Amino acid sequence: MRLLLQFPEGLKQEALKHAKKLESEGNEVIISASPTFGACDLAIDEAKKVGAEKLVHFGHSEFHHVDFNVEYVPYLIDASLEILPESLKALSGMNRICLLTTVQHVHQLDSVRRFYEENGKEVVLNRPNGFAKVNGQILGCDDGNVMVIDRQVDAFVYFGGGIFHPLGALLQTTKPFLIVDPFQNRTWRMDEMRETYRKRSRGKVLTSLKAKSFGILVSTKNGQYNMNLATILKKRIEASGLTAAVLVSGTLDFESINNMLEFDAFVNTACPRIAIDDVDRLRKPLLSANELIEVLNLIEAGVRAKEEK
Repeated sequence: MRLLLQFPEGLKQEALKHAKKLESEGNEVIISASPTFGACDLAIDEAKKVGAEKLVHFGHSEFHHVDFNVEYVPYLIDASLEILPESLKALSGMNRICLLTTVQHVHQLDSVRRFYEENGKEVVLNRPNGFAKVNGQILGCDDGNVMVIDRQVDAFVYFGGGIFHPLGALLQTTKPFLIVDPFQNRTWRMDEMRETYRKRSRGKVLTSLKAKSFGILVSTKNGQYNMNLATILKKRIEASGLTAAVLVSGTLDFESINNMLEFDAFVNTACPRIAIDDVDRLRKPLLSANELIEVLNLIEAGVRAKEEK
């Protein structure tokens, strides 16, 4: 069978090893050298182009159904649990906690949960209601139902490395948010980041109030394509007497987008994290759909106020 293998950046150093193993089993193997941002970014076009019968995607679980033969190979990591006792100090007085992690550690959730329960904590797991598949799992673009759980718990505890995955959940919650990082062997709270990102969002909205033209970014990636939303937003912008155009790309190239000088602001309809993580890569404001609606509401309110004078 002809296979195309796809690896995220952190696993590309293992590509040759997996390719040779699959070749030894009688397969013809090709490796995708393109960047990938998750299971929302499958190399299906590449697989079809090279005549592959299957795409083997490493590092992530299934994101959504696609019309191609895809095998998902999650990359499980057995992280040390030695950091857990230290986290109890930071959770003093917080009795009901929501435990979160990524697909790399979902197989350890039972052990982590058992530790906290044995130490007097009541543990809640979020239930996936989007692209995540397992209770307790979050994605960078899918924080499950944490907004609902926020009213039910005293704190959130994320077991894993880095802040990319828990940041989305943090911005949807109000309770103390603890990072238990087994790789850096430290426990810390990231609550203060909520205000940082709230101010950044408010700044983008206020800066965009004078915008007359908006470029609506649409990605053609299999799990990020949202032309319906782009069409709705374009009509909404034009209904406010402003100008809008839909801009389509595979991978959004911010240097190229910066050359589109006619636009005063841009609106993201692709991965929701783009309007959070990549705002500094554009010279003009980069808004989420919700931020755009806030801008338009403020503009329209200002127009009405002038007309009433």
